[in-house]
Amino acid sequence: MIQILDHKEKGTAEQMLAVQLPAYQIEAELIQFDGIPQLNDTPQSIMISEEIFLGYFEHSALAGFLSYTETDELIDICRLVVHPSHFRKGIASSLLKHLLSTKKMHQGVIVATGAKNKPAIKLYEHFGFAKMKEIEVEPNFFITQLSYRGV
Repeated sequence: MIQILDHKEKGTAEQMLAVQLPAYQIEAELIQFDGIPQLNDTPQSIMISEEIFLGYFEHSALAGFLSYTETDELIDICRLVVHPSHFRKGIASSLLKHLLSTKKMHQGVIVATGAKNKPAIKLYEHFGFAKMKEIEVEPNFFITQLSYRGV
């Protein structure tokens, strides 16, 4: 089940961190970069976030979530995380599909991920995202920015 998360509630923020930290730790190892900002999040930083959070629940436990910011013209996906114990269950795909089904026709969608994060890039490309550019954010560390406009 997918639902909006009340991330301003401390217990929810703590549950989110319990999913986010192990997920980003795996990504950090995969992309060989431990400077992912979300690895430094706390319940308080999540609680004050201006992002919108969609949670995926399995047996009433939070298994993954997606966050984004939105304007009339653009949805910017900020996070898409799944707890490692729930990898390969289609949770990331379900969250992404849900978000894309709710976007307005004129809205673009963008996302950025580590250039070495091949599984994430493959997922986004499967949904119709196209690589826009690679950006060097730290010496010898690149992110890939992708965009989606739909059909």
